[in-house]
Amino acid sequence: MTINNEIILKKRKRLLAWYNMIPNVFWSVLNLVPILEFCFTLIDLKLVYIFLAISFIPAFLKNSFIDKLQIGNTTKVYRKLGVHVINKISQNGNIINNLIKKKFPEHKILVKDKRSISAMIAQTYVFEKFHLILFLFFSLIISYSIINQYWIWAFVILITNIAYNIYPNLLQQYIRLKLSLFNKRQNGQIINRKY
Repeated sequence: MTINNEIILKKRKRLLAWYNMIPNVFWSVLNLVPILEFCFTLIDLKLVYIFLAISFIPAFLKNSFIDKLQIGNTTKVYRKLGVHVINKISQNGNIINNLIKKKFPEHKILVKDKRSISAMIAQTYVFEKFHLILFLFFSLIISYSIINQYWIWAFVILITNIAYNIYPNLLQQYIRLKLSLFNKRQNGQIINRKY
């Protein structure tokens, strides 16, 4: 790789990181502010810490267990749920990659080799575990708010849990499924199957 190519690659990676930060910050602020407000104003902080500790259980789950959470063997169910739309507006999604391609036409979302695909699949497990941790924490807070009859808070946190944790987990499953199907297709195991 020439020095010029290395400079271009670094610029592209830097720009991609900046572009990806925009949806990350937007979705995080939108979905974390309500639960933080609730935790800091209506719950004893000791209980919040207990909920946080319990919520870290998914971090220790094996990928084979995470695979059992997959809701479908094809992308059809994910498309019906609108997960492909989430893929457009999320980090490394279609909108971000199209913006990068305008400045760097040679940009590819994925280098189509086994190593690159394996790395991307591994990344989906990390993201899914992260959102499972938050899903469990949000669920514990929702349970607390229902028990204590904070109905509006329970509803708001439920909506944010769906938007910030359930859909991102479905997105990771969708991406992993697409990559696995692509791998099989490359190996000649799937012929003319749309994914």
